[in-house]
Amino acid sequence: MPILDFLYLIGFVALPVLIGFAGGIVTAKAIPGWYRELNKPSWNPPSKVFMPVWTVLYIMMGTASWLIWRVIGFQENWVAIYAAQLFLNGIWSWVFFGWKRLELAFADIVMLWLAIFACTVIFWNVSLWAGGFMLPYLAWVTFAATLNYKIWTLNRKVSRL
Repeated sequence: MPILDFLYLIGFVALPVLIGFAGGIVTAKAIPGWYRELNKPSWNPPSKVFMPVWTVLYIMMGTASWLIWRVIGFQENWVAIYAAQLFLNGIWSWVFFGWKRLELAFADIVMLWLAIFACTVIFWNVSLWAGGFMLPYLAWVTFAATLNYKIWTLNRKVSRL
Protein backbone atom coordinates (compact mmCIF):
# COMPACT_ATOMS: atom_id res chain seq x y z
CA MET A 1 0.00 0.00 0.00
CA PRO A 2 1.43 3.40 -0.92
CA ILE A 3 2.27 5.63 2.04
CA LEU A 4 -0.32 8.25 1.04
CA ASP A 5 -3.10 5.63 1.02
CA PHE A 6 -1.96 4.45 4.43
CA LEU A 7 -2.03 8.01 5.79
CA TYR A 8 -5.56 8.49 4.45
CA LEU A 9 -6.58 5.21 6.08
CA ILE A 10 -5.19 6.45 9.40
CA GLY A 11 -7.21 9.66 9.03
CA PHE A 12 -10.43 7.85 8.19
CA VAL A 13 -9.98 5.53 11.18
CA ALA A 14 -8.95 8.35 13.51
CA LEU A 15 -12.21 10.27 13.01
CA PRO A 16 -14.59 7.73 14.59
CA VAL A 17 -11.99 6.74 17.19
CA LEU A 18 -11.71 10.37 18.32
CA ILE A 19 -15.49 10.74 18.40
CA GLY A 20 -15.65 7.61 20.54
CA PHE A 21 -12.92 8.94 22.81
CA ALA A 22 -14.91 12.15 23.34
CA GLY A 23 -17.94 10.11 24.40
CA GLY A 24 -15.74 7.99 26.61
CA ILE A 25 -14.81 11.02 28.70
CA VAL A 26 -18.35 11.52 29.99
CA THR A 27 -18.98 7.77 30.15
CA ALA A 28 -15.97 7.11 32.40
CA LYS A 29 -17.15 9.75 34.86
CA ALA A 30 -20.67 8.29 35.14
CA ILE A 31 -19.86 4.58 35.41
CA PRO A 32 -18.54 4.41 38.99
CA GLY A 33 -21.48 6.30 40.48
CA TRP A 34 -24.68 6.95 38.58
CA TYR A 35 -24.48 4.05 36.09
CA ARG A 36 -23.47 1.51 38.70
CA GLU A 37 -26.58 2.38 40.73
CA LEU A 38 -29.02 1.93 37.84
CA ASN A 39 -31.16 -1.17 37.57
CA LYS A 40 -29.85 -3.22 34.66
CA PRO A 41 -30.98 -6.48 33.07
CA SER A 42 -29.13 -9.69 33.92
CA TRP A 43 -27.71 -9.79 30.38
CA ASN A 44 -26.01 -6.39 30.72
CA PRO A 45 -22.32 -6.91 29.86
CA PRO A 46 -19.65 -5.83 32.35
CA SER A 47 -18.54 -2.22 31.80
CA LYS A 48 -15.04 -3.35 30.80
CA VAL A 49 -16.45 -5.01 27.65
CA PHE A 50 -17.65 -1.79 26.03
CA MET A 51 -14.35 0.01 25.37
CA PRO A 52 -12.64 -2.81 23.45
CA VAL A 53 -15.79 -3.60 21.47
CA TRP A 54 -16.33 0.04 20.51
CA THR A 55 -12.66 0.47 19.61
CA VAL A 56 -12.80 -2.42 17.15
CA LEU A 57 -16.09 -1.13 15.73
CA TYR A 58 -14.67 2.37 15.25
CA ILE A 59 -11.65 0.93 13.44
CA MET A 60 -13.91 -1.15 11.19
CA MET A 61 -16.20 1.83 10.55
CA GLY A 62 -13.27 4.07 9.63
CA THR A 63 -11.82 1.38 7.37
CA ALA A 64 -15.19 0.97 5.65
CA SER A 65 -15.44 4.70 4.99
CA TRP A 66 -11.90 4.71 3.61
CA LEU A 67 -12.76 1.84 1.25
CA ILE A 68 -15.79 3.77 -0.02
CA TRP A 69 -13.78 6.95 -0.43
CA ARG A 70 -11.19 5.07 -2.50
CA VAL A 71 -13.92 3.91 -4.91
CA ILE A 72 -16.24 6.92 -5.22
CA GLY A 73 -14.54 9.76 -3.38
CA PHE A 74 -16.76 12.34 -1.74
CA GLN A 75 -19.04 12.62 -4.77
CA GLU A 76 -22.01 10.63 -3.50
CA ASN A 77 -24.53 11.04 -0.67
CA TRP A 78 -22.70 8.53 1.51
CA VAL A 79 -20.80 11.33 3.24
CA ALA A 80 -23.96 12.95 4.66
CA ILE A 81 -25.33 9.66 5.97
CA TYR A 82 -21.95 8.61 7.34
CA ALA A 83 -21.55 12.00 9.04
CA ALA A 84 -25.08 11.74 10.47
CA GLN A 85 -24.37 8.37 12.05
CA LEU A 86 -21.06 9.65 13.43
CA PHE A 87 -22.88 12.61 14.98
CA LEU A 88 -25.65 10.44 16.45
CA ASN A 89 -23.06 7.99 17.75
CA GLY A 90 -21.02 10.79 19.29
CA ILE A 91 -23.89 12.44 21.14
CA TRP A 92 -25.39 9.22 22.50
CA SER A 93 -22.87 8.97 25.36
CA TRP A 94 -23.41 12.60 26.29
CA VAL A 95 -27.19 12.16 26.33
CA PHE A 96 -27.14 8.85 28.22
CA PHE A 97 -24.23 9.32 30.63
CA GLY A 98 -23.86 13.11 30.72
CA TRP A 99 -27.45 14.33 30.75
CA LYS A 100 -28.74 11.04 32.20
CA ARG A 101 -31.68 11.20 29.81
CA LEU A 102 -32.28 7.53 29.07
CA GLU A 103 -35.40 8.20 27.00
CA LEU A 104 -33.64 10.74 24.76
CA ALA A 105 -30.67 8.40 24.46
CA PHE A 106 -33.06 5.71 23.24
CA ALA A 107 -34.52 8.08 20.63
CA ASP A 108 -30.97 8.92 19.55
CA ILE A 109 -29.92 5.29 19.26
CA VAL A 110 -32.99 4.44 17.16
CA MET A 111 -32.04 7.23 14.75
CA LEU A 112 -28.44 6.02 14.90
CA TRP A 113 -29.54 2.49 13.98
CA LEU A 114 -31.48 3.82 10.98
CA ALA A 115 -28.48 5.87 9.84
CA ILE A 116 -26.12 2.90 10.23
CA PHE A 117 -28.52 0.69 8.29
CA ALA A 118 -28.73 3.25 5.45
CA CYS A 119 -24.95 3.65 5.48
CA THR A 120 -24.44 -0.11 5.42
CA VAL A 121 -26.75 -0.51 2.41
CA ILE A 122 -24.94 2.25 0.54
CA PHE A 123 -21.55 0.82 1.45
CA TRP A 124 -22.61 -2.70 0.50
CA ASN A 125 -23.65 -1.50 -2.96
CA VAL A 126 -20.22 0.04 -3.52
CA SER A 127 -17.98 -2.51 -1.79
CA LEU A 128 -18.83 -5.84 -0.19
CA TRP A 129 -15.89 -5.39 2.16
CA ALA A 130 -17.05 -1.95 3.29
CA GLY A 131 -20.61 -3.18 3.80
CA GLY A 132 -19.31 -6.22 5.65
CA PHE A 133 -17.22 -4.02 7.96
CA MET A 134 -20.41 -2.17 8.93
CA LEU A 135 -22.41 -5.30 9.86
CA PRO A 136 -20.85 -5.86 13.32
CA TYR A 137 -21.49 -2.19 14.09
CA LEU A 138 -25.14 -2.57 13.09
CA ALA A 139 -25.45 -5.73 15.18
CA TRP A 140 -23.82 -4.12 18.24
CA VAL A 141 -26.03 -1.03 18.03
CA THR A 142 -29.06 -3.32 17.77
CA PHE A 143 -27.94 -4.89 21.04
CA ALA A 144 -27.08 -1.49 22.56
CA ALA A 145 -30.50 -0.09 21.61
CA THR A 146 -32.21 -3.04 23.27
CA LEU A 147 -30.06 -2.56 26.36
CA ASN A 148 -30.73 1.20 26.40
CA TYR A 149 -34.48 0.56 26.20
CA LYS A 150 -34.39 -2.02 28.98
CA ILE A 151 -32.31 0.20 31.28
CA TRP A 152 -34.67 3.10 30.59
CA THR A 153 -37.76 1.05 31.41
CA LEU A 154 -36.17 -0.34 34.57
CA ASN A 155 -35.24 3.15 35.76
CA ARG A 156 -38.03 5.46 34.60
CA LYS A 157 -38.15 7.26 37.94
CA VAL A 158 -34.38 7.74 38.26
CA SER A 159 -33.33 8.63 34.69
CA ARG A 160 -32.52 12.25 35.62
CA LEU A 161 -30.63 11.60 38.87
